[in-house]
Amino acid sequence: MLASEASRLAQIALSHVTREYPNKLDHVLRGTEDLRGPRALHPVFYGSFDWHSCVHSYWLLTHLYRTFPTLPEGNEIAALVDAHFTDENIAAEVAYLQQPARGTFERPYGWAWLLKLAAELAQHTTDGGRRWSRALEPLAHAFVERFLGFLPRATYPIRAGAHFNSAFALALAFEYPDVRLMALISEKGIAWYGGDRDCPAWEPGGDDFLSPALMEVECMRRILPADAFLDWLDGFLPGLAERRPRTLFTPAMVSDRSDGKIAHLDGLNLSRAFCLRTLARALPTGDSRRDIVLENAERHLAASLPHVTGDYMGEHWLATYALLALTA
Repeated sequence: MLASEASRLAQIALSHVTREYPNKLDHVLRGTEDLRGPRALHPVFYGSFDWHSCVHSYWLLTHLYRTFPTLPEGNEIAALVDAHFTDENIAAEVAYLQQPARGTFERPYGWAWLLKLAAELAQHTTDGGRRWSRALEPLAHAFVERFLGFLPRATYPIRAGAHFNSAFALALAFEYPDVRLMALISEKGIAWYGGDRDCPAWEPGGDDFLSPALMEVECMRRILPADAFLDWLDGFLPGLAERRPRTLFTPAMVSDRSDGKIAHLDGLNLSRAFCLRTLARALPTGDSRRDIVLENAERHLAASLPHVTGDYMGEHWLATYALLALTA
């Protein structure tokens, strides 16, 4: 990815990560005392329209801060994270989780993005980055414990193409370096998806931003050894070399980018591009499927990368998915 593209994505996230309104809360009211605004409820993650989009916007910013040391927006990013990732603010986010009726808050999408953010900060070597990582750790620990408590009770995966998708959550959370969680994710992923064969890929749905088929592939790519993954892939998508299922080779059409649900489909194109690029890397050199998969990834990327900005319904989150695809 070019530095100019990194700068553009950083500017997008900086424009909304502290924009409190409009805001879509995931918030159970237990009484009038809970009638508070986003910043009062979430002193760190109150911007970007909703909690999870704010979390992954911070992932975008801190990832670019680490990987592009001369990024023009670097000082602004550092000042922003310094101001928000304080022990007091993180403690307030943890305290919110500990209240009654908060057990399913942001499950599993926000949980997974928070752990991906924590995994990103764990890679930082600057004094500021290490400080941000230490500050976030209590919240990351809280979500690890939630995953450890929830996954053994989750008999079935959720295969929908939006926030509740189980494969996406497992794939992201697997990045967090906790051996208990990684082992449980591997066990649960194999139990849920290990026997899947001949995927029909009945997608896209009208508000998908995740491909149920390709997210399952990405999850299994992460948790299985390379040879086992290739064997599984042969059974799951046996027609890949013939560009089947056809639905996975056709970018989604977005008819109205001002409609928050329809705008999800730009995210579908970008997240498909991400999955396809990582899949191509996993295929052996000389495998005829590599070029087919990469060509398909570029087609999906081209369909939606120009539309990352333009309407706030997409602008508050699409840059993250563009970054996933561009750096895959």
